[in-house]
Amino acid sequence: MQKNHLATYTTVVKAPVEKVWDALTNPEMVKKYFFGSDLDTDWKVGSPIFWRGDYEGKGYVDKGHVLEYEANRRLSFSYLSSWAQMEDKPENYLMVTYEVSPVEEGTRLVITQSNYDAERARHSEINWASVMEGMKKLVE
Repeated sequence: MQKNHLATYTTVVKAPVEKVWDALTNPEMVKKYFFGSDLDTDWKVGSPIFWRGDYEGKGYVDKGHVLEYEANRRLSFSYLSSWAQMEDKPENYLMVTYEVSPVEEGTRLVITQSNYDAERARHSEINWASVMEGMKKLVE
C-alpha cells in the first residue's frame, strides 16, 4: 500500500519554543491533550515509543520508533495505530515529524505525517488540528 500522501498541519503557538517542545515531548503534558494517552519513550534515536490508553472503553497501544530527535527543533518517529488494524510490519508504519521554530508571535509548529491515501491524509490534518488546539490551551 502506498503512503505517498502527506498530511501537514501548521500553527503558531503563543508560547516560547521550549514550552511548546515540553508539551510535545513530556509524557505528563501529552496525557493532558492527547486522548489521555500514556507516552512512553526515552527519545533516543532508535528507541521504541508507545502511546497507551483507553478510548471509549477500548484499550489501545500505538507504537513506533524514534527516528530523529533534535531538542527544541525537530523530531520524527514511525507510527502504527492499533486502530488501523494493520499487521505489525515496517511497511505499515507511518512517519510523523514535529518541527518548531521561533517566530515573533511565539512558536511555529509544523506537523507532517505520511498517510496511506488522500482521504486518510485529510482526516489526519483535521485530527492534528483538534489535538493541537488542546495543547495550545495548556501552554498559551
